[in-house]
Amino acid sequence: MRESSGTHSYSETSGPDHRTDEYWPRTSSGDKRGYIDPRRLRELWFHTGTICNLRCPDCFERSAPDDRRLEPVTFDDARPFIDEAVALGIEKFSFTGGEPFVVRDTVRILDYALGFRPCLVLTNGTRPLRARLKAIGPLRDRPNALSFRASLDYPDAKRHDAGRGDGMFEMALDTLGQLHRAGFHVSVARRHEDDEDHAAVTAAYQPFFASVGLPAVTPVIAFPDLEMADTPEITENCMTTYHTPESCGQFMCAFSRMVVKQDGRMRVYACTLVDDDPHYDLGSSLAESAKTRVHLEHPRCFACFAGGASCSEL
Repeated sequence: MRESSGTHSYSETSGPDHRTDEYWPRTSSGDKRGYIDPRRLRELWFHTGTICNLRCPDCFERSAPDDRRLEPVTFDDARPFIDEAVALGIEKFSFTGGEPFVVRDTVRILDYALGFRPCLVLTNGTRPLRARLKAIGPLRDRPNALSFRASLDYPDAKRHDAGRGDGMFEMALDTLGQLHRAGFHVSVARRHEDDEDHAAVTAAYQPFFASVGLPAVTPVIAFPDLEMADTPEITENCMTTYHTPESCGQFMCAFSRMVVKQDGRMRVYACTLVDDDPHYDLGSSLAESAKTRVHLEHPRCFACFAGGASCSEL
């Protein structure tokens, strides 16, 4: 699909700056940009910060042990948003990073949030989480369920470890087994490759699951390449041609928001993949953000448009 004559990328420098407020609602060729209007808020994500115990060369958040682009979230930071979300009828809380279990207050935040709604945590499943297993155990008895999604990039330890470090595949797999035996629901995030046999790749995880006692039906969620150099711009006509009101409602920016901490301030962003673009800063409260139309300008929006990519498990 190339509805507009242009493409966009992080490095684009020629022509009018369509990332400014003046041009943002239009593509570089002047067409009306595609958008998603907000619906009822169902899910709230917390970005716990870009600090991580690993330094993976292909991390789209550029997380690392010394990274503070997004700052660690404290309990006092998170609590007002949890309270507001509950008042608005939120259905689920989800957490991503960085590595959430590097952050000191993550277990305390989960303990509080689980008093109201189910929670999902995205994790690399390595040392920070393993160090918190004893503290996490009692969360099994909270009023709502806690789930974990750990990254196993490929059903191949060598390929996984090439990006994440020696032994990380085995460690994450073992951690998933421990969480399952402790009574938590677990799932796996993997990388989608062009022209893959989806069913065959999913099946290739089965022997690994069996080795640590995970059910054969453990969900495996594939994510596309989020760092494509150039992507087609999405126009209003693209949306009416290729999508319906029902499919537009499946875009995360229709029903979800993410909270980040940056420069000492808590801010609400349109989704989990656009925290590097201030155009997607929708304010300081969930109620404020829920009124805002989201233009599909970010290069990662194309993954949602073309392939239905979603971090959500709703």
